[in-house]
Amino acid sequence: MSVPSLQNIPYDLLLSIAQHLDLADINALQLTCKHLRHAIRTRPVYRELAIGLLRRCRALPLYGFNHISDLSTDQLFDVVNHATRLERGWLTRTPRPALNAFDPNGEEAVDGIAKSSDASGWGIKSTYWYKVARTPPDEEVDWLCPITARYTIYATKSGKAICWDVHRDIGITEWNHGEQSVLRMRRIELERRIVYFTMAKALRGRDDEKVTQFELIQIHFPEQTSDSDEQLDPSFSMLRSFKTLGVVMNMFTLDPEARLLAGFVRINRFNSIGLYVLLDWNKEEYVFVDTAIQWTDTLNLTCILCDGSIVIHSEEESFACQYFFPLSVLSQHVTVSNPSPSFVPRITTRLEPTRSISRGFIFPVLPPDSYVPPFRQPIVHNTLQVIPGPGNQIHPIIVPQVEDVTLPTDVNNPPNPWSYQLWYPERVRFVRQWWPTLPSIPRLSCSVMLLAQHHPHTLVMKYVLAQHYFTVPLSTSNSETNGSGATMRMWYVSVPFEVVWVICASDHYPLFTADFGHAVWLEHVRAADNEEEEEPYERRQKRLRFVSFPGVRLEGEGHAVRSGIGGGGGPDGTFEMEGTVRTLAIPEELDLHEVNKISLDQSQGVVILSVRQGKMFILSYE
Repeated sequence: MSVPSLQNIPYDLLLSIAQHLDLADINALQLTCKHLRHAIRTRPVYRELAIGLLRRCRALPLYGFNHISDLSTDQLFDVVNHATRLERGWLTRTPRPALNAFDPNGEEAVDGIAKSSDASGWGIKSTYWYKVARTPPDEEVDWLCPITARYTIYATKSGKAICWDVHRDIGITEWNHGEQSVLRMRRIELERRIVYFTMAKALRGRDDEKVTQFELIQIHFPEQTSDSDEQLDPSFSMLRSFKTLGVVMNMFTLDPEARLLAGFVRINRFNSIGLYVLLDWNKEEYVFVDTAIQWTDTLNLTCILCDGSIVIHSEEESFACQYFFPLSVLSQHVTVSNPSPSFVPRITTRLEPTRSISRGFIFPVLPPDSYVPPFRQPIVHNTLQVIPGPGNQIHPIIVPQVEDVTLPTDVNNPPNPWSYQLWYPERVRFVRQWWPTLPSIPRLSCSVMLLAQHHPHTLVMKYVLAQHYFTVPLSTSNSETNGSGATMRMWYVSVPFEVVWVICASDHYPLFTADFGHAVWLEHVRAADNEEEEEPYERRQKRLRFVSFPGVRLEGEGHAVRSGIGGGGGPDGTFEMEGTVRTLAIPEELDLHEVNKISLDQSQGVVILSVRQGKMFILSYE
């Protein structure tokens, strides 16, 4: 009886086997023989690997505005290999400079990587892994956002939005909304080659009578025809001009194809949240209602469209809640508007949500030191302090005495290690998957919270990070058996650190940003952790810091989410939720003291730093 050879194994069977292997196994299998290499190195196998990456919420590093279906087979191989290297490298070690990332010829660096004597890895001398581009001349950059590897959009203090071609290092088009205008939100639609954003300008009034003028703008990137050498530049166009009444907290382009826009307005007289909606921004009408959702200083909000409802996702210290407002219900409260300069929209009614879902966060049990405040000096017990932060920020916080810290005793119900009574939510970033994906893969969201504690005497500020994933709608099950509870597990950087702030006459903000699955910030290095150190902030040593969030994967008919960390918890009920913070290498010519803006594109493995001298450093890691 003859033994069946590999050549006789049906391809469908090989494909079924390959679907259960990761890329390392696929590569090993290809080395066994020519037959398996030809059978395994195929588009169906690598498409399954790409789907696996997307299910783990890892972006594919597509070039430009390409979709997965646009890739040739060789391009698909390269994209999957690159994405897998990024995922493995960023999770398990310090990201390294990506050699030849910006070398058009793909040649080797002359001397490889020549590191300086700095043990932290600073001072990389290769010029192939980073690119230096200009920023708009004679403009102070207020905000920047990479749009593919080629384009970056700048918002400036003078009220302009400028699209910059990084390859040609020139500004190619701009939109000028005028002075005192700020960019309030943006939505990137890579598959449609369009970016949407709003520019806002305060007209008059204060608090509930504040009138703000908005322009909803799009920038379209035309598709380059293969038979033409002419460079087709993007162009701006205004979609709608509208006004709001009250203090606008945020705006969201929820569905560009349906022309749906929504925003939050704080209603001071009722201490509640108003919902402003354009059901179709081509029509002169709006919906403006009081949602009856109570406002608190620690309330963090975002807005998502789900199954025909506008969902307000809110987070407090120990729980998250989602409020549902069906479009069919909102359409019953439409009010006609007009473009007249004297027109001002008004709230028409109090409209409570049709339903709501609430879920508590799951906190880890951490080492005892994690529950002790970071400052050694005792603080007055239960005193309401008004703590001035950078730029005279005012944060009313209640700071308990160190001796009042209660360590957790119930591992099944551990407390929040960083209570809002002690740690103030300084910045919160809600990030939704924005990269091209496949219809069968639902999108997740995550929130990243920068929590701050201010020392009342030295005014030193220390920070920790808290992050979690969430679905819309929130799961109503508390069971961990199907993985649904993994999204409510909090993940932390629990060792306090000091973020660098940019402080100028008109603004102040931390040099911190987050993308889906990662965060990066500029950090002060304090000698011997001396909280009484008097050295000015601008002269202290700084470093570029990075952390990668735990991975998740979607599986099953219910698309349950499972955390990709640890082994599911220890025998005592604890689970590992601590992030490993890494120090990123920087070029010798980059002076971190001059950085004034920071951005992150995790799909390409790129960190972008804007400096005061009118330059932009694009750093590529792997």
